[in-house]
Amino acid sequence: MKEVEKGLDVVLSSPDMDTRSKKNVAFFCQKALMVSDYSNATEIFRKLFGFRFIKIFGSQYGFTTDVQHNMIVSNYIVNSHFNISVYFLYSEAYITADDTLEGIDHLFIGLQEVGCRMDTYNYTLSLLLYKCIDKNTEIIALDRPKPLNEIDIEGNILNLEFKSHIGRYLLPARHALTIGEIALLHQKKWAQGKINLTVIKMQNWERNLFFEDTGLPWILPLSNLARAKSTCTFPSTVLFEGTKLSDGRGTTKVLEIIEHPKNEPYSFYKNRLKSVFKNEILSVFTWRPIIFLLTFQKYFGKVCGEFEIFVTDKTNFKPWREAQPLIGELYSYLVNNFVGKHSTYKYNYAQNQ
Repeated sequence: MKEVEKGLDVVLSSPDMDTRSKKNVAFFCQKALMVSDYSNATEIFRKLFGFRFIKIFGSQYGFTTDVQHNMIVSNYIVNSHFNISVYFLYSEAYITADDTLEGIDHLFIGLQEVGCRMDTYNYTLSLLLYKCIDKNTEIIALDRPKPLNEIDIEGNILNLEFKSHIGRYLLPARHALTIGEIALLHQKKWAQGKINLTVIKMQNWERNLFFEDTGLPWILPLSNLARAKSTCTFPSTVLFEGTKLSDGRGTTKVLEIIEHPKNEPYSFYKNRLKSVFKNEILSVFTWRPIIFLLTFQKYFGKVCGEFEIFVTDKTNFKPWREAQPLIGELYSYLVNNFVGKHSTYKYNYAQNQ
C-alpha cells in the first residue's frame, strides 16, 4: 500500500498554492505537522507566504508541544525564529480574543488528535471555528489520519449537563472521526451561523487503517505521547485522570500503565483481574503487574503498584469497554484511594513540575 498523503502534503503540492491564498495567512498547528520530506510545516509556510504569514496559534501543549501536561502557557509571544506572533488558545479563557483574529483571511488548521471525546484539541478547534462564524475568514482544515482507525466507535454519548473542555458536544467516547470530519460536523450541525470551511482530504487513506499502517512517521502530538502504540489504550487509561490513580505519566509508557501507591498489583491481578478478563486476556490483550518509581507528576518520587497493558490484537481490542470492569474492580479495592477531593488540576504549576 502507498504511504498516506496527508491533507498538508496535498495542499502544499498544489501548483496554485502560493496564489490560492492571496491575502494574510495564519496557522493553527503543533509540532506533529511535518511535510513528507520531514520539513517543518511552519517553515514551509514562512517561505511560501512570506510577510503574508502573520500569526500562529498553538493548543494545550504549546505551539512546539514543549509544554507539560495541563500547564498554563503564555497567551502571546513572538517566535524569535519565524518572527511571527504566536497565540496560545488553551488558557483559562479557553479561546482567543476577537482582536487576535483580525487581519486573517485564510486560517489553516493542522492538528494530530487521538480520536477521543476527551481530547482537548477537538474543543479548541470548535471554539476557534465559532469565533469565525459569519466572518470573511476562510478556514482550511488539513485532514490527517488518527492513530486509531476510523471505524470503531465506543462509549456513551456525553450528557451535556457535564460538558467541559474535555467533553463539550454529543460525541461518543471514541468517535471514529478525523479532524476534518469533526470540523465539518460543527459546520453542518452545531454552528449557529455560517462557517467558511474547506477540508483538504487525504490521499491513499482508508478508514480501517491504524497509524502504524499509514507509512507515516510518528511525531508526538502531546508532550508525553512518545509512541503511536500508546494511543491504542488511550480511550481506557485516560479515564483514570479523573481518579486518584495515575495513567502512566511519570513513566516512559504514558497511557499504557495505570498505577497507585496503595495498589499491590500481583495479588490483585491473580485474585481479581485474571478472572474478570479471562475471555480477553492473551486473545486480545493482557495485563502485566509491575512495581515502578514515578519520576514526575502524580505520586512523584513514590513507588507505585502498576498494571501495564499489552495489546495483542488491536483490531478487536475495545479499550473503552475494557476500562469499565477495571474501574469497578479498582474502586472496590482502593475505595477512598480511588476518588476524592482534589486540588485544582488544571493550571496547577506544582502539579506539572
